[in-house]
Amino acid sequence: MNFLLPVLLVFPLVGALVMYPLRGTPDVAKKVAIGTALLQIVLAAVTWFAYSVPAAEAGTRFQLEFVLEWIPAFGTRFALGIDGIALVMIALTAFLVPGLMLFSWEERLPEGRTASGYFALLLATEATLMGVFTATDVFLFYVFFEAMLIPMYFLIGRFGGPRRQYAAVKFFLYSLFGGLIMLASLIGLYVASAQYLPAGGTFDWATLRTIVPLIPESTQIWLFLGFFIAFAIKAPLVPLHTWLPDAGAEAPIGAGVLLVGVLDKVGTFGFLRYCLPLFPLASQRLAPLVLVLSVIGILYGALLAVGQKDMSRFVAYTSIAHFGFIALGIFAFSTQAFAGSVLYMVNHGLSTGMLFVMVGLLAARGGSRMINDYGGVAKLAPVLAGCFLLAGLSSLALPGTNSFVSEFLVLVGSFPREPVFTVLATIGIIFAALYVLWVYQQTMQGPVRGKAVLDALGRSNRSGPDASTPHSARGGRPAPDQAGGPGAMIDPAIAARRAGSGFPDLSVREITVLVPLIIAILVLGFFPGPVLDVVNPSVAATMTEVGLTDPVGGLPR
Repeated sequence: MNFLLPVLLVFPLVGALVMYPLRGTPDVAKKVAIGTALLQIVLAAVTWFAYSVPAAEAGTRFQLEFVLEWIPAFGTRFALGIDGIALVMIALTAFLVPGLMLFSWEERLPEGRTASGYFALLLATEATLMGVFTATDVFLFYVFFEAMLIPMYFLIGRFGGPRRQYAAVKFFLYSLFGGLIMLASLIGLYVASAQYLPAGGTFDWATLRTIVPLIPESTQIWLFLGFFIAFAIKAPLVPLHTWLPDAGAEAPIGAGVLLVGVLDKVGTFGFLRYCLPLFPLASQRLAPLVLVLSVIGILYGALLAVGQKDMSRFVAYTSIAHFGFIALGIFAFSTQAFAGSVLYMVNHGLSTGMLFVMVGLLAARGGSRMINDYGGVAKLAPVLAGCFLLAGLSSLALPGTNSFVSEFLVLVGSFPREPVFTVLATIGIIFAALYVLWVYQQTMQGPVRGKAVLDALGRSNRSGPDASTPHSARGGRPAPDQAGGPGAMIDPAIAARRAGSGFPDLSVREITVLVPLIIAILVLGFFPGPVLDVVNPSVAATMTEVGLTDPVGGLPR
């Protein structure tokens, strides 16, 4: 019995519990939290190298398995195991958490909230995510699926923005509703399995797979819908998406990165792990409906992203569009599209995570998330502007960035089976370029302008050493330049540098957060092979479990 996966699951939870007695010492709590997160990366790396791709290619569905009897009367076990899809999601989660903790190191928390509580909830969320990705017992998966709502609810409701209570309750109710529907299907699946197994019902994934051909299509459809609705809410697919813009906008940036970067992927992970293998006939029959919702999500999310004034909501709506691409690849039923969707899940976590961080960096300097409150930031903080541009280009899938490879695989793999939906989805690429470049131009280019920028400069000038700095540096209006004589106009960016800018460029800590994300975006843009090699055997196994022939032939390398 291999103990690596239980340790991977329990270790961040232990770190979260250690935070409780450290409430009065925030610096110590932060160091313990980030130390736990860094050691979790080491554990994830050990797991990555312990996973055998040749064994997966030879037909081993799950590796590093750990099994304990849990509730024998109900056929439930504490069973853990991973395939290639779960492995890359574990790696993504472990990779993101230390960075978002370091980003949150000096974050202002609401009054009465402690850093130890915030970091403990981040670690608890990481632990539940590890459980979701490693569970091979369907009931155990459901327990972790519901449990991960609790720390995220408190992260949003206690540490979020002005409307945090509304956003947290909406997030919780949507997810709880989906979970209850899944529970009904879970019970139905147990009852159905009892009819075909001499030992009675079971929740074991591998055993349930053996009785799939015996379950009538009509029963599969009802059971599929229970799982699908829960995963579609989590993904989120239109029209079950409305919780995300509120939760994403009001969550603290670190929690927002975890929410949109990883937690949402539980929905698409569930499609691949549970909906398709356990209910293949229902998946095929209802695929056209899912494809319609996916394409609507791509176009609807893109159009709404263009019209957003709040940058956090803008990022949330771009995610809705991206999840449409992921769902399109999953329900197009080809190995290339499957592989592209899994790679997209990883790449979206990196791109959107970096985009959320950039929004947080702007808000920390200007005190606002509104797009119209910024302008000309590139003149004051060129490195910040450059990183913002890279995050945006990755989000719109520019060739050379990570998202391009995954989006290309999804479209190439989907076209042979679903040409109409694929062509419609490509329109979303045009919208993506529109909304990303528009936001970049509004916030980063042009003259220094916008209330957030000018107020930051004004505060700097009023408190700076040079009391004679012209008013133009504070208010952005032209004034006589004392160095240039009457009538000369001073550039606010130049004035800000003279007085000591209140809108500084990236600090060493902030650069440390961004560098790993930048490296991952560029490396996966040119060398996605290591990730594809890991997921390909699991993708091929899922295709076999669905029971369809591949319309393309051959896995991407």
